[in-house]
Amino acid sequence: MLQFYPEQALERLEFEKVRALLLAKCRTSFAQKAANNIKFHTRKEYLEEALEQVNEYMQTLGGSDVFPNDFTKDITSALKLLKIEGAVLKGDDFVDLSKLTLTVRDILLWLKRQNGLYLRLETIAIPVIYQKEILKIINETVDEAGIVRDSASQELMKIRHDIDKKRVQLRKVFEGIIRKLGKQGYLADISESFMNGRRTVAVVAEQKRIVKGIMHGESESGKTVFIEPEETIELNNDLSSLEREEGREVYRILKELTASLSIFHEDFEAYFQMVGIYDYIRAKALLARDMDASMPSISPHPGTHLIKAYHPLLLLHNKAQGKQTFPLTISINKDNRILMVSGPNAGGKTVSMKTIGLLQTMVQAGLLIPADDTSEVGIFRQIMIHIGDTQSIENELSTYSAHLKDMKYFLDHANAKTLFFVDELGSGSDPNLGGAFAEAIVEQLSNKNAMGIITTHYLNLKVMAGKIPGIFNGAMAFDEENLLPLYQLVLGKPGSSYTFSIAQRSGLPKHVIERAKQITDKGHFKLDKMLHQTEQQSVRMVGKEQHLDQLIRENEKLKTKYEDLIDKEKLKQQQETLKLQNKIKKEELDYLREMERKFKQIVFDWKRTENKGEVISNAEKVLFKKKHIQQNQAAATKADKNYKILGKQPEIGDLMRNKDNHQIGRLVEIDGKKAKIRIGHMPFTVTLEEWLVVEPKKPQQRKRKSQVSGDE
Repeated sequence: MLQFYPEQALERLEFEKVRALLLAKCRTSFAQKAANNIKFHTRKEYLEEALEQVNEYMQTLGGSDVFPNDFTKDITSALKLLKIEGAVLKGDDFVDLSKLTLTVRDILLWLKRQNGLYLRLETIAIPVIYQKEILKIINETVDEAGIVRDSASQELMKIRHDIDKKRVQLRKVFEGIIRKLGKQGYLADISESFMNGRRTVAVVAEQKRIVKGIMHGESESGKTVFIEPEETIELNNDLSSLEREEGREVYRILKELTASLSIFHEDFEAYFQMVGIYDYIRAKALLARDMDASMPSISPHPGTHLIKAYHPLLLLHNKAQGKQTFPLTISINKDNRILMVSGPNAGGKTVSMKTIGLLQTMVQAGLLIPADDTSEVGIFRQIMIHIGDTQSIENELSTYSAHLKDMKYFLDHANAKTLFFVDELGSGSDPNLGGAFAEAIVEQLSNKNAMGIITTHYLNLKVMAGKIPGIFNGAMAFDEENLLPLYQLVLGKPGSSYTFSIAQRSGLPKHVIERAKQITDKGHFKLDKMLHQTEQQSVRMVGKEQHLDQLIRENEKLKTKYEDLIDKEKLKQQQETLKLQNKIKKEELDYLREMERKFKQIVFDWKRTENKGEVISNAEKVLFKKKHIQQNQAAATKADKNYKILGKQPEIGDLMRNKDNHQIGRLVEIDGKKAKIRIGHMPFTVTLEEWLVVEPKKPQQRKRKSQVSGDE
């Protein structure tokens, strides 16, 4: 299990914001619970499986054949009741169980149709057994709205028939009363209502003693009273009695249905878990799509090699604002374990550090990351961070004291499987003393073979990269001309803090700046100036490298164009040769047809003429030339033996066979009636109608056993 220090590590790395984005895409309670309790994997096989599941699900997004995991209801309570003897589920619960079962059936059939294309997604469904009896049991008793069917029992059918008859009788009597009271002028404007589950007439209050029956209430104004007519009291009582009988019978049926399905409670729990897992993977895939994320390679060893990596939250924010986000490329491994990042404030040091920490955390949480898919991420067992203000009012710790407390934990627990991040190591104290302590701490962390990133302004830490193996420098590039950060991490050299340049550009009086230079230690100032000059030379070199890269690309284009011209000339020559060969083969075919005609004539002459010697002489002449045709027939026989004609429309990549000379080639391009076929290593432009689609003859492979029958 991946361990974090301190407790707020995930929050300071901004992983909680990523979790919030993930939670927003979870539809099921199972997926939400999984997102709230994310497992950070430290075993390569588990991590690869989790990442590949998300990667496979991403491939299903946006297509026409979507993954059918549409069930999102929370049926936890129903599943608990299903395990309790004598419990009774409601009609709606059975509808949910039916929909869950249908979803599982659809998922299994969908996976079957993919023929092993999504092996990692298919693995999740392997333990699940589709029980087709479930749908039959539910559908025979409950309809799509969760209402128990009349046919569920003979008794229920009889009760509901009696209820319908009683309601018809009651309606006729009641309507008669309404007409009678209406003619007498006793009814209020609303004429009728339901009170306490009984049908009542709305009578003007002054006439309430004239209408016999039971008064169930009156209006707020007191001008209208609601009376159940005397003639309908008995009918209403009968109807109420029947409805109670119906309720008891429905309860009995639902209890029996619950008992019938209780034997499948383990299947239902497996179904619910399966759709929840797929929903969780779906949420991760949707998040990955939003971030333009991909799956890196996974190494079992600690380390990270990120190529064109982005901070996911910054990427999403800038994408919404239409702004550019700058990627970073970095490698931390056993040879280069600790990176010292320097440069001016607000230049992106902390963001770069957080990017690496957040992406490492995301990968070990089974999330794809916004980085090139050629990136490789290793596995750590500890992530320790010291980012931001760690001052503790409760424990009466100053910023520097809290800083040292964190460093003590780092030194006590760090090892070769630790990834640490320290922002502004040694800050908060006297620069000389703080720098000395910082250097000692880095030495100890290096001795423990821990890997990590440190941001700093201390010159002595920048110099350490040249003295201690495994420690290397990095700098945030800065445009001094425009006084703007470039947000690009350049590895291999330290960076200047640009203290005096920024002060001068900000308008600080010149004499103050000069006095500060005088006060500053000469060696310190000289070193910072050297870093300053080196970094600016590097920025200029980057510009020159980009220009050189552009020239190289243009040269490559010219080279490719020249090679294309040579290839076209060679191709033209080969095409002329092929056309000539085809012409010769066509002439041979015409000759064969002519020979056939001559043989028929010979047979005819043999039967009719008496000069047999002349007929034999003519036949010998024909047979002598037929040897060439026999050779062509031998080539055709060989082709028929090794290749099978498919008789389908040609497509790119198909094997093709010439109708005349029986040559075999690969179709690489189609342009109307013309096509380009590669024979050996050479492509030839041919007429498509002169070729047939073939495939090598080979034994048929056995079909996989299906998990779910096709008629389910």
